[in-house]
Amino acid sequence: MKIIKLLILLAFALANSMCVHASSSAVLLAEVAAKSIDPSGYSVSEKLDGVRAIWDGKVLRFRSGNTVPAPRWFLGALPKQPLDGELWLARGRFEELSGIVRTFPPNDQDWRRVRYEVFELPNAPGSFTQRYAQLQKIVAAAKFAQLHAVPQRALQTNAQLRLWLESVVQAGGEGLMLHLASAPYQTGRTDVLLKLKPVLDGEAKVIGYRAGKGKFSGMLGSLELETDSGIRFRLGTGFKNTDRVNPPQIGTRVTYTYRGLTKNGVPRFASFFRVRVDP
Repeated sequence: MKIIKLLILLAFALANSMCVHASSSAVLLAEVAAKSIDPSGYSVSEKLDGVRAIWDGKVLRFRSGNTVPAPRWFLGALPKQPLDGELWLARGRFEELSGIVRTFPPNDQDWRRVRYEVFELPNAPGSFTQRYAQLQKIVAAAKFAQLHAVPQRALQTNAQLRLWLESVVQAGGEGLMLHLASAPYQTGRTDVLLKLKPVLDGEAKVIGYRAGKGKFSGMLGSLELETDSGIRFRLGTGFKNTDRVNPPQIGTRVTYTYRGLTKNGVPRFASFFRVRVDP
């Protein structure tokens, strides 16, 4: 049995190594919304604290392009049309979800609680409004209880937007997403999709370490990070002791929170949030 399990694990790893990995330009990524933005002309939804997953009609992949080790029954219930969305449990349960969707072989009982919250039809024609209407029909036809179209709202004023943002955050949510209703399907980081959060967040690659001092002697002091635009900076706050004892590996991508940028583009008051989940 141990040999069989090992062969299964090796086959899964080989499949991932042979796949064409999705780059950041292969999926739609959000820009940051101005606090004063006029939401009219946008479809607005809650920003889910989940794991991005892209379905091509046959294979479910993380944003990195690696295969999601989902159970066959879960994949078999998905429609043949490509979908883009988030694997999700509930507000504030990202760490639990992260463990479930990365476990191989997958645990059927755990996956019964995972929902696939979809918000886009990759490469489909028409405006976002038209694609979303088609998406709702596809989800309804699938008749799969764990597949949902992320609810969208039409808001007319910034005051309405701020009120909903406050309500979502107080209830434990992350923030809001604004998708330009008239936009054709696009990929890459673009302002047709915006995120609105009380605190900003970004991603960067770990390129080095700084040793800790004082109470952190013998542990991680700070990470040296590099953003996709080439900005390098140190990140020394937000870590748990377990993070300092076992820091993210070199080359790992991490998410950090911050409050604006300096004139040189360096994140201000940056704090470690988590390691990006997809392999």
